Amino acid sequence: MKHLNRTVALGAALALFTTLTPALADGVAYVNKGLVGVGGISASQKDKFGETFGSGSGMAIDTKSWARDGAGYKGSLWLLPDRGYNVVGTTDYRPRLNTISIELTPTAPGATPAAGQEQTGVKATLADTMLLTDDKGTDATGLDPLNGVRPAAGDMPILPQADNGKLALDDEAIVRLPDGTMFISDEYGPNIYRFSADGHLMSATQPPAALVPMRHGKPNFASDNPGPGAAEPDPKDPETGRQNNQGLEGMAMTPDGKFLIAVLQSAPRQDGGDSGSTRQNTRALVYDASDLAHLKLAHEYVVPLPVFKDAKGKTKVAAQSEIVALSDKSFLMLARDSGNGQGLKGDESLCRKIEIVDLSAATDIANGPFDAADKPVAPKGVLDPSVTPAKLTSFIDINDKGELGRFGLHNGAPNDKNNLSEKWEAMSLVSVLDPKLPDDYFLFVANDNDFLTQDGFQVGAPYKAEDGADVDTTFLVYQVTLPGLSGNSLAAN
Repeated sequence: MKHLNRTVALGAALALFTTLTPALADGVAYVNKGLVGVGGISASQKDKFGETFGSGSGMAIDTKSWARDGAGYKGSLWLLPDRGYNVVGTTDYRPRLNTISIELTPTAPGATPAAGQEQTGVKATLADTMLLTDDKGTDATGLDPLNGVRPAAGDMPILPQADNGKLALDDEAIVRLPDGTMFISDEYGPNIYRFSADGHLMSATQPPAALVPMRHGKPNFASDNPGPGAAEPDPKDPETGRQNNQGLEGMAMTPDGKFLIAVLQSAPRQDGGDSGSTRQNTRALVYDASDLAHLKLAHEYVVPLPVFKDAKGKTKVAAQSEIVALSDKSFLMLARDSGNGQGLKGDESLCRKIEIVDLSAATDIANGPFDAADKPVAPKGVLDPSVTPAKLTSFIDINDKGELGRFGLHNGAPNDKNNLSEKWEAMSLVSVLDPKLPDDYFLFVANDNDFLTQDGFQVGAPYKAEDGADVDTTFLVYQVTLPGLSGNSLAAN
C-alpha cells in the first residue's frame, strides 16, 4: 500500500471535512465521512427455492457491474446466508448464494435525508439464488457434523460430514474471483473452500493444526448445535482448535489479488478461547493465492480483538465478524458484541465497530511451533512475550447515535424495527467513481438476521421466530477515504 505523507494527507482531509478526524494507521490518514445510505430486504422474503431468504453472513460486490447512473449507482452483489434457521438446533438446510440487485442514491456526507426518505437510499432486490454442492454435485447441508469426518481423498483434506452423509457447511465469508469462481470460508472446519461459478466444490484448504477442533485427540467438527434428535458432542467444547461457532468468520482477497486473508472469529481454545474474557488473541492467516487450487500459508499473525465494559463493569471481548483487505499488511475488521438488538431481549449494543488492523510490525508465526495444537501462543489469554500482535486503530463506530439518527435508526430502546439487529457480519467495498475523489469508496455493511421472521418457511415446514421477531436484512453504506487503493484493482473483492 502507498504510504502518504502524514501532514499532507491530514491537511487535505481537514480542509475538505473540518469536522472529521482521520484515523491514522501506519502513517496513512483514513477518513470516515459517515453514513450515506440505508435500505434493506423484508424478513419475509422468500428465495428462488421458496425458502426464507435469510441474509448476510458474507458479501461481495460485483465491481464489474458497478456503474454511476445520474445521481445514483447501480450494480449487483452476492450475499451469503449461513446454515439456515436454527434457533433450537441445526437443520438440513441446503447452503446457497443469493444475487442481489442494488441501487444506491447516496445522501451527501453529513447531510440528513428528507423526511420520509431516511431508509430509501438503498434499494435491494433479490435477483437469483444458487445452491452450493460438494465435489460430486451432491447437496451440502447446514446440519451440525456431530461425529462425521469425511476421509481425505486426492487433494481434499478431511472434511466435516453430517450424519446424513452430506458435506456440512456453515458459510461465513465470500470472495468472488474475476473468473466467477469463489472462495467461501466456514465455521465447522474451519476451512476455506473454492467453488466453481455454478456452485460446485473444487478444492478445500484446512488451517494449521492449532485451529482444527479436537475432541479425545481426534478431529471433531461438531459445534454443539445438534440436529433434530441428535445428541450433544462429547465433550461439549473442543479441547483445542476453534471454539464452537467461532470459525473463519472473516475473509478477503488483497486488492492486487495475490493474497487471501482469513481471520478466526476469536481465539482458539488453547489460546484463551475457552472463556469470554480471555478469547482476545485471535489469528489472521495470510495465504499465497498464486495457485488458487492449492493455497499456501505465507504469513500468520495474532490479532487482538477489541475489549469493552458491560453494564456491570466486567471486561468483555468483541468477536470479529468480517474483514476487507486493504493490502497484505492491513485490513478493515468488523467486531461486535452479542445478545443485543432488534429481535432479542437485550436492546442496546455496547460494541459494534470497524477497526483498521495493521500487521506491518506484528510477529509472523506462520509454519512455526504455535501452529501446533500443543503450543499455545496465548495460554489462558496471556500472549507469549516473544510475539508482537497486530495494531488496531478505531475507524467507524456503527453505534454512533448521531449517524444512525440521521437515517431514522438507533441503538437501544425502544427495541423496535429501527433498532439495529444483533449480528453485523458482512462488508464489501466499491468505488464512488468520482475522478475528483479517487480515494473514496462506499463501504457496504450488512446484518445476518438469523432468518428471524413471522412468515418463515424452510426445509419443508413453516415457522415463526420466537417473541414476534421480524428482522429485515439491512444495508448500511458509509463513504470512506482509503488512500493508496486507487492504484490497485478491487475486482477480487
